[in-house]
Amino acid sequence: MNQKYLIISIIILVFGSCKKQNEIVDLSDNKLQNSISDNKLNFDFLPTSTTNKIIKHEFFTLSYNENYEQAEWVAYELKSNMITNSHFERPFFIEDPLVETNSADWKNYKKSGYDKGHLCPAGDMKFSKKAFDDTFFTSNISPQKHDFNDGIWNKLENKVRYWAQKNKSIYIITGGVLKEGLKSIGKENVAVPEYFYKVLLYNENGNYKMISFLVPSQKSDLPLYKFVISTDELEKMTGIDFYPKLPDTIENQLEKNSDYKDWSF
Repeated sequence: MNQKYLIISIIILVFGSCKKQNEIVDLSDNKLQNSISDNKLNFDFLPTSTTNKIIKHEFFTLSYNENYEQAEWVAYELKSNMITNSHFERPFFIEDPLVETNSADWKNYKKSGYDKGHLCPAGDMKFSKKAFDDTFFTSNISPQKHDFNDGIWNKLENKVRYWAQKNKSIYIITGGVLKEGLKSIGKENVAVPEYFYKVLLYNENGNYKMISFLVPSQKSDLPLYKFVISTDELEKMTGIDFYPKLPDTIENQLEKNSDYKDWSF
C-alpha cells in the first residue's frame, strides 16, 4: 500500500508541476503578445505623399513612388520597448504584396554594386518576428553603397535607437531624396538616391523637438551634427510636408531649427 501511495503521489506531483509550467508559458506568451500589440501602427503624424500611394503595414507606413521603384518615405514610431537584442533569421527580400503596381524585384540589385539598404531598419523591429520580416519587403529598400550603408548611415540608425531608448518614443520619417536624372539599376530602373534623410520628432506632453539629417550617399567619417539640416530646407528638396498635422505655430518654429544642440537630451 505504501508503494502504491508513493507512486500516486509522484504522478500528482509531476502533473502539477507540468501544469504550473504550462501556466507560466501561457502567461509569458500573453505578455509578449500584449507588448507586440502595443507597438502596432499608431503613427498619427504622417507626411504628405507626392504619389498618393500610401501603404500601411502593421508597424510602419510608406509612400511608394513607382517612377523610382522605392518608397519616397517610410514613417513609424520607435518606442523604447521595441529595442531588443533578439536574433531572427534573415528572410529573403520579397515584393510588397500591398503595392498594387508591384514593388521592385530584389534581382534589380544583383551585381549592381549596391546594397539593398533598409529604410526602416530591421534593427528597429527586433521585438517581433513579423515586424522584423516586414522590413524585408522591397518597398522598404533603396540602393546604397556598402561603405555608406554599413558606415555613416548605420551610425545614424544606432544613434536614433539610443535616443528612442532614452526618451521612450521618437517619430521617424526616412527615405532617399528622389528627383529626375538619378542613376538607376536593374531592368526596372530602380533609382539610386544621392542623399538620404531622417526627420525625427520627439513629443513630451506637448513639448516638441524636431531635427533633420541629410546625408550624402557615400563613405564619411564626419560627426553626425555635420549632417543636420533645417526641415524647411529638406521639404523644399523633396516636395514633402513632413509633419503637417502639427499646429502651424509649432511646426513653423520647429522646421527652422538646424542646431544639433537644441535636439540633444
